[in-house]
Amino acid sequence: MSTTDERRFAILRAIVADFVATKEPVGSKSLVDRHNLGVSSATVRNDMAVLEAEGYIAQPHTSSGRVPTDKGYRLFVDRIDEIKPLSSAERRVILEFLESGVDLDDVLRRGVRLLAQLTRQVAIVQYPTLSASRVRHIEVVSLTPAKLLLVLITDTGRVDQRIVELGDILDDDGVARLRELLGNALTGKPLAQASVAVSELADAAPTDVREAVIRSATVLIETLVEHPEERLLLGGTANLTNNAADFSGHAAFPGSLRSVLEALEEQVVMLRLLASVETGQVTVKIGGETEVEQMRAATVISTGYGSSGNKLGAMGVLGPTRMDYPGTIASVAAVARYIGEVLAAR
Repeated sequence: MSTTDERRFAILRAIVADFVATKEPVGSKSLVDRHNLGVSSATVRNDMAVLEAEGYIAQPHTSSGRVPTDKGYRLFVDRIDEIKPLSSAERRVILEFLESGVDLDDVLRRGVRLLAQLTRQVAIVQYPTLSASRVRHIEVVSLTPAKLLLVLITDTGRVDQRIVELGDILDDDGVARLRELLGNALTGKPLAQASVAVSELADAAPTDVREAVIRSATVLIETLVEHPEERLLLGGTANLTNNAADFSGHAAFPGSLRSVLEALEEQVVMLRLLASVETGQVTVKIGGETEVEQMRAATVISTGYGSSGNKLGAMGVLGPTRMDYPGTIASVAAVARYIGEVLAAR
């Protein structure tokens, strides 16, 4: 990149920094006053004119100030050389907070709450997809002679508990046989295969426990089937109201706060945005890059979480295009990393 291009990028970077900090359009005089750019006001004005002509900044109204466009933010994000790592104290607090979670649900709830607090944006965490999960253990507990508790535990830490009404009495020996049959059929299998295995088990079950197997299989199949409505957790939605002006619908920020909230409610939209992310790699989609009309004024920063290269799910934040990109990217990466570590240790 030429010296002139580097100077213009330094001006763009300064505009981004000032606009994120002040929420106000940035003029050439304020840039010269606040930043050591090493050039005159006239040069800054000329460079701003070029940046505007090339679509990196825009004039939202008749004032002399300029704001970054989606294209400007994209160039800024693409040229972030190094993400500032969190301090050892910050990392320790995050890890201890997540490790205190009692189960998968609690860990993910803690993660989404923590990420919303760190970024002051809307945090989104996707539950581990069932296609990536295997049955670690199935426990059968007799509550009464005619009622059982089934506890299904996956290798991603998900724990499902279901009650089975038997309709007849099953003694301790029958419970033990049922536990063995279910364990042999399900343990170690991916959930999709486990669903098939448990349905086949009902057909081949011994006569004396067949009714218990059939009733248990009916309950388990429901548990093993993916439930899209359970796949996302949101946190910090109220943070959007702190930046309502960023969604005001004028030329620089097409869209509205209401339209963004509507998109958040459509989980299929958010799941699609999270679908392509990889573990260890942060993806930034700015404005129109989301390909969601209601979110033309928003940015989604996301990554996968998991362990040993195995992606369990995805997570990220949604906020206005005017955001602290370096800090938000670092927070998303850190929380995803530690959620993966915590779940892998269980």
